[in-house]
Amino acid sequence: MDKLFVDTNIIIDLLQKREGFYEEAQELFTLADKKKVKLFISSLTIANTHFLLLRNYNSDEARKILAKFKVLVEVLPLDDKIIELALASDLKDFEDAIQYYTTIENNANMIITRNKKDFGKQTIPILTAKEYLNRNKSVG
Repeated sequence: MDKLFVDTNIIIDLLQKREGFYEEAQELFTLADKKKVKLFISSLTIANTHFLLLRNYNSDEARKILAKFKVLVEVLPLDDKIIELALASDLKDFEDAIQYYTTIENNANMIITRNKKDFGKQTIPILTAKEYLNRNKSVG
């Protein structure tokens, strides 16, 4: 079973039903609901997503949305080693560095994001949701 680390942008695509991206995000999370993949996010993602949801919802609504969403993913901890690795990283975006090293330290197979270029060349696959879904359709 693939262990996929999901970047914040994919979660926002799903929760805010972003046009042009929602369907792929929904399909990815449906695979998790059917126990065909295991999805991981960082604890940083929960905080960032709550902050972004507050643009459209009050705090109670945002928390309810996150509580329902959380059953589809495993939230990974952010620790001192991940912060140290991210600080020393050559990735320009610090948040992406945190996401990358959270993935590596927790042995996920790949990162699913809409901003592949932000991760540069790395040691694990970085795919969009569409690329991952298409890859699996051609395999299975």
